[in-house]
Amino acid sequence: MDSDGRYEQQVVWAVVGTGIGPLLLAATREGLINVVFHATDAVRDKALERLRSRLGGEPVEAPGSPLLAEAIRQVEAYFAGDRHDFDLPLDWSLISGFNRQVLRELASGVPYGAVVGYGDLAGRVGHPGAAQAVGAAMGSNPLPVVVPCHRVVESDGGIGGFGGGLETKRKLLALEGVLPEPLF
Repeated sequence: MDSDGRYEQQVVWAVVGTGIGPLLLAATREGLINVVFHATDAVRDKALERLRSRLGGEPVEAPGSPLLAEAIRQVEAYFAGDRHDFDLPLDWSLISGFNRQVLRELASGVPYGAVVGYGDLAGRVGHPGAAQAVGAAMGSNPLPVVVPCHRVVESDGGIGGFGGGLETKRKLLALEGVLPEPLF
């Protein structure tokens, strides 16, 4: 327990180069807990501070950690086009309630190469009409790419928003064959 009475959780992290830029992957003994886009030094430091404040303890850079090895292998295979789904233990402790329910449904129910509308996903979790709340859940997703919020689009065919930026969303959807590869 730390000095504030919280239980500290060991967090290990590494930055992995991908076709959409560097991703920070962080894991606990429970599983992968965080994926962060555009993990430049400043973004990485801010993400690590968030993990430190939420979980206690100091996140440790450990790219060789057994807690990260499989996540790194699967992320690299996904971006190489050799893997279509992730089979990793996930630590859901950074998200709860409706948002967790929506993200779990997304992870299990929207496969590689498919998309779902915000409203359709709301209906799947028993909350028809909660499309905006689903959008908020996508924006708070601590595990993007692995929990594929890039696969959630507008019902009218629009791409929708994306915390990693629209260009990143387009690249992920192109990787999965949903959109054509950008010309430039």
